[in-house]
Amino acid sequence: MTTLVQHARKSLFFRLLAIFGVTAVLFIIIIFISLQTINDQSADIESIPDYFTRNIESIIADIGTPPNLGNAMRLADELNWTINVRNPIMQWSSDAENRLDVDFAVYSESLTSDAELRTINGEDIIRVQRGGYDFYMYRRATNSNNLFLIYVGVALAIGILFLNYLMVNRMLDPVRLLRRGAERIQKGDLGYRVKTNRQDELGELTESINHMADSLQSMLEAKRQLLMAISHELRTPITKAKLRMEFMPESVEKDQLKEDIDEIDLLISDLLEAERLNNEHAVLVSEPVYFAEFVRGVTEQFRQYEGGVTVEKPDEDLEFELDKLRVRLLITNLLNNAMRHGEENPIKVKVTFIDDRGIIEVIDNGEGISEEHLSQISEPFYRADSSRQRNTGGFGLGLYLCRLIAQAHGGEMIIASKIGEGTHITVNLPRHPPLSESE
Repeated sequence: MTTLVQHARKSLFFRLLAIFGVTAVLFIIIIFISLQTINDQSADIESIPDYFTRNIESIIADIGTPPNLGNAMRLADELNWTINVRNPIMQWSSDAENRLDVDFAVYSESLTSDAELRTINGEDIIRVQRGGYDFYMYRRATNSNNLFLIYVGVALAIGILFLNYLMVNRMLDPVRLLRRGAERIQKGDLGYRVKTNRQDELGELTESINHMADSLQSMLEAKRQLLMAISHELRTPITKAKLRMEFMPESVEKDQLKEDIDEIDLLISDLLEAERLNNEHAVLVSEPVYFAEFVRGVTEQFRQYEGGVTVEKPDEDLEFELDKLRVRLLITNLLNNAMRHGEENPIKVKVTFIDDRGIIEVIDNGEGISEEHLSQISEPFYRADSSRQRNTGGFGLGLYLCRLIAQAHGGEMIIASKIGEGTHITVNLPRHPPLSESE
């Protein structure tokens, strides 16, 4: 017995089988008892003629002729029958509802010289003619008991099914916890763990998912530490290369070399910034700033763009808590991206306020991005141009950094684009970043 209990605790399928097995047995028992009771009652109804044959004289003698209606009512209550007494000048019934119309009863057979069996709607009625009176006798509401038993059986069945549902629902609670845990891990919350004390298959699955999250978190942290270490180490030789380049005579080769070193330096800076923002403990250096005026000030550095950059902002400005350095980087990256792919068409920057949030929209009329790339265009090192040529874009970190900066402030970035029509990037930022609210 102990081994069976232990097996049941450790096997979800065994418990499900036991639940459905018990349910099936209970259903069979309920159906058997209901049918047996109904058959017993049917047998009682069929035995009425024999009963009357044996006791008809004493019953009619008790009622009397002329009939004593008090005795008739007493007999009807004791026997649970309905008794009707009729003659040309009276009609009396022990049942006010008088559920059977005895006038439409059909002759079936004779019981005695003055008694006969009649039927109506499949139910037996006894008729006795004596002393100038007609006595009709039949069972009270025989079908109601059958219906009551059916209703009780259905109610019990529904109750068992509901109890079955509650038990299965409770057993499958870990599935819902696993789904929520998987969604949080999918969104990057690798520190989340699903808590459970189950010892069955679902408990083992929960432990496996938690171990998987541990492994992913360790791998990503190791990757992050390695990337930051390499990036820091690369800074030293790049600085030395810049110093040595200053002593080189002016030439085309020197200009190209300077451009290459600056690109490498920019790549390292972007990598370091991305890893800092991707860290769950990243800290924003927030300060009050008038939002619309700040955005307009950042766009001033792009006056040389041939297509032109126009800024639309509301008449009334609002003060926001922002990390100015990082939001400046966000706007700069968006405008650089728009100019790189804008095909020298005009670029519009629109600033609005909705529900205490600042909205920055950067709209270009350039080449656009195909729909197949939209879902991944803000991922690190992802570029719609598979050739990765320098003149078609950077390193694939610009939009990734923009997304991280928006998320670090508690906002989001949305990209909409169509080939040949241009790209529309919307960034919404709350008035107070999450870290600022908690301080």
